[in-house]
Amino acid sequence: MPTRAQADLVIHNGTIYDGSGTTPFAGDVAIEGDRISATGALHGVRGRVEIDASGLAVAPGFINMLSWANKSLIEDGRSQSDIRQGVTLEILGEGWSMGPLNEAMKKEMVEQQGDIKFDIEWTTLDEYLEYLVRRGVSCNVASFVGATTIRIHVLGYEDRAPAPDELAQMRDLVRQAMREGAVGLSSSLIYAPACYAGTGELLALAGVAAELGGLYISHIRNEGAQLLEAIEELLAVARTTGVSAEIYHFKASGRANWDKLDEAVTRIVRQQLRFSHLEDPSRYDRSKIAGPEHRKLAREVATKSMVLLKNDGKTLPLDPAGIKSIALLGPLADTPNIGDKGSSSVRPRWM
Repeated sequence: MPTRAQADLVIHNGTIYDGSGTTPFAGDVAIEGDRISATGALHGVRGRVEIDASGLAVAPGFINMLSWANKSLIEDGRSQSDIRQGVTLEILGEGWSMGPLNEAMKKEMVEQQGDIKFDIEWTTLDEYLEYLVRRGVSCNVASFVGATTIRIHVLGYEDRAPAPDELAQMRDLVRQAMREGAVGLSSSLIYAPACYAGTGELLALAGVAAELGGLYISHIRNEGAQLLEAIEELLAVARTTGVSAEIYHFKASGRANWDKLDEAVTRIVRQQLRFSHLEDPSRYDRSKIAGPEHRKLAREVATKSMVLLKNDGKTLPLDPAGIKSIALLGPLADTPNIGDKGSSSVRPRWM
């Protein structure tokens, strides 16, 4: 009599990289439904489907942090180009998101369609994500709400600051998208009309994301001659609002700007240090942060202040040897007023 299956799928004899940063180990993985139910030496555990992964690596799905599959998934939800490379989560919305939309934006989106044609059957970001679910997609999907999309929704393509009532409307749209499940606010300040937004506008919108536990991620305003000024703007948004911040495309464009990278990393790590759990951040001066020492220091920061969340809700410290760079930023307790009325009174939110 055949042995009754105890799991839907069991992967046997693989080298398991569990995402914690710890040393990989030989073992098995059992899956029930869409959840990993067990890992380790699962002797006697049988699956309805079994795979022998001898000589192969077994790892959690990879995350595409900057995905532009927002339209291609409408055409073909199988996501084969990424799925076959191990990507199981697509995070959409670099500055632009598929909602919220108004009628003018819907009309423009239809007019700009190329080879992929589709009807706009949604208005909000939540409705777009549900639209994907109804059509069927093989990957998991999440999205930021785009600051550019919010700006176009209220101001169109005008190069001006929003009036107080318009800014309030923009904040309400961000709040709605966050409550619908957006992972945070994104900006792409190197492009029009996003570049028309001033720092005060970004503070106002990112503050809403911070209140609701979201992130702020940005294709910063300049990646060349004004790289450091652009990074300072992002750091100021993080300090002032308490939002956790991330930089898309962290780089220095153009040979003449390559020497700015050490200073860029210094500023990021210094801000990370000042809200980390290190006992005396003041002891780290620039000479200890910049140049070849910054990687060692970044690993120390990460080891003391960052964790990974496992499926069972428990946390594991990151392995410092596996950390190559730090891109996660946070607030400072001694936030200066950078010009926005009342901004200095915002209490930072510790991550």
